[in-house]
Amino acid sequence: MDNSSIIIIGCGGHAKSVIDLLKTNGQFIIKGLIGKKNELGKEVLGYKVIGTNDDLEQIRDKVSNAVIGIGQIKKVDLRENILQLLKKFNYETPKIISKFSYVSNFSSIGEGTCIGHHAIVNAGAKIGKFCILNSKCLVEHDSLVGDFCHLSTGVLINGDVNIGEKSFIGSGAIVREGIKLPSSSIIGAGKRVMAWPMMSDVN
Repeated sequence: MDNSSIIIIGCGGHAKSVIDLLKTNGQFIIKGLIGKKNELGKEVLGYKVIGTNDDLEQIRDKVSNAVIGIGQIKKVDLRENILQLLKKFNYETPKIISKFSYVSNFSSIGEGTCIGHHAIVNAGAKIGKFCILNSKCLVEHDSLVGDFCHLSTGVLINGDVNIGEKSFIGSGAIVREGIKLPSSSIIGAGKRVMAWPMMSDVN
C-alpha cells in the first residue's frame, strides 16, 4: 500500500480547493474522490469520483490517507459523520497546509485541518482538529480556534480570541481582540464582532 496516496471526501467547491492545495504542495498522490452514487465517474479538475461512502472500507486496502473536502456552513454534522467513518476504517487524516501560507513555528495545528493559500497563523495560536482556514484568513497571536471550525476567506481573528468548536465565520468578518465566542457560533460575512454576547455590537 502506498502511504503517500490520498482520497478526498466530497466533490463540490471545497473539494476543488483541497485538490489545489494537494497539487500545489506535492505531498500526496490523489487517487480520486468520494461522492454520491449519481456522481460516480464524474471528474473534478481531472480527478474521478471512484466511490461512495459504502466503498471506503474496500478503498482503505489501497489508500492510507483521506481528507474531508466538504465545507461547513451552519452545521458540522456531515463532516463529523464522515470523520467517524474514516476512523472506523483506520484512515490517516493528515493536516493539509498550503506552502503559500504562513504558520508560525510557535503555533499548533490539529489533525485533519486544512489551511489555504496566503493564510496566516501567528505565534501562540492554536488551531483545533478538522478545521478549515480558507485563503487569506488571519489568526493572530495567542488565539484559540476550536475543533471543526470554518474560517472563510479573508477572516481577521485578532489576538487572544477564543472561538468555540463547530463555529463558522463568514468571509471578511473581523473579531476584535480578547473576544470569546461560544461553540457553534455563526458570524456572517463582513460582520465586525466588537463585543459578546451583546448582539447589537455585531455590525
